[in-house]
Amino acid sequence: MARRHVSRVAASVAAGLMMSFAATVPSLSAASASTAPAVVHVKIANFMFMPMVVKAHPGELIEVTNKDAVAHTLTSSKPKLFTTGNIGHNQTKGFHAPKKPGTYHFICFIHQFMTGTLVVK
Repeated sequence: MARRHVSRVAASVAAGLMMSFAATVPSLSAASASTAPAVVHVKIANFMFMPMVVKAHPGELIEVTNKDAVAHTLTSSKPKLFTTGNIGHNQTKGFHAPKKPGTYHFICFIHQFMTGTLVVK
């Protein structure tokens, strides 16, 4: 009987310690979600930006990947706001969204018929 009582006490103590440890340690997914910086992805393929309307927060990183065999850029229509510079085949380059919310039009400087819009909110 005494042995059974000790086992129950030990089991209760162990369960209590585990529960209190679990309550103080954040889950891995919650911790990684709050610390991982957001990245907006844009793909260039078939001489098109995808998506054509890019949504980002002020200062957020925007990464652009070129899947075409020729070089492209993602460059603001208004000079000097943002650009990736030349992006070669299967390369990725990034820039930060403007800090001021608004709608910004962009082009491929090399192929100016390629257009898109960046919405910063």
